[in-house]
Amino acid sequence: MILHGNQRGGAKDLALHLLKEDNEHVELHELRGFVSENLVSALNEAYAVSRGTKAKQFLFSLSLNPPKTENVTVQDFEDAINQVEAKLGLTNQPRAIILHEKKGRRHAHAVWSRTEMASMKAIQLSHTKLKLKEISRELYLKHGWDIPRGFLNSQECDPKNFTMSQWQHAKRAGKDPREIKAALQESWAISDTQNAFKKALAERGYILAKGDRRGFVALDHRCEVFSISKKWIGISAKEVREYSATKPPFQRLKTPKHRLLKIWPRE
Repeated sequence: MILHGNQRGGAKDLALHLLKEDNEHVELHELRGFVSENLVSALNEAYAVSRGTKAKQFLFSLSLNPPKTENVTVQDFEDAINQVEAKLGLTNQPRAIILHEKKGRRHAHAVWSRTEMASMKAIQLSHTKLKLKEISRELYLKHGWDIPRGFLNSQECDPKNFTMSQWQHAKRAGKDPREIKAALQESWAISDTQNAFKKALAERGYILAKGDRRGFVALDHRCEVFSISKKWIGISAKEVREYSATKPPFQRLKTPKHRLLKIWPRE
């Protein structure tokens, strides 16, 4: 089971995304530790509580994607979520579990409030990517699922899980367009600001840029350009423009293919 998690804000946007009707079936499976009885109000409640802290990313959002060929039970998802919760130090924190089903395949999402009420501080989450990878490996072994080669040998990981420097040394040739689309769509879905989008893309091996003759694009390690719009993400050019209207200027970069692009400045 592939686990992907990140700290984030944007309570309302996240709740609406998780309740989207493009899935055949959406179930709010659990709300724990909230006064509210619906997801939008519950996550807004987490936001209200976080106002007593300095935390801007007051939520931790987790997606759980089982192997495509496996029929995973609700109990399996709950067990995995509980394991993640204990590993990250989120035990007994308010949380929500949402189950999605599309074309007969089920996946799940969990969201926790990071605000610890006793201390009124956000729970520190460190090395979450490594911890989630460890749990993911354990789940593959526990259920007897075929383990992705990247879990056995880090040199054979899917390129989208590499940093840019690691990816440049990867020997894997070619790409699956479904993987490109999944990476770009997921990056957009979990981001509530352009900076968050940039970071989400970087985690998947892409750089956010702006072309001279087109809108926003993503660059891979070979400087191949993928348009951030309807083709790859399923959003309109207008949405992208509105999303980026108030952002800082880009730096310019001339790629090996002699395309003049504007690259987000390093922090």
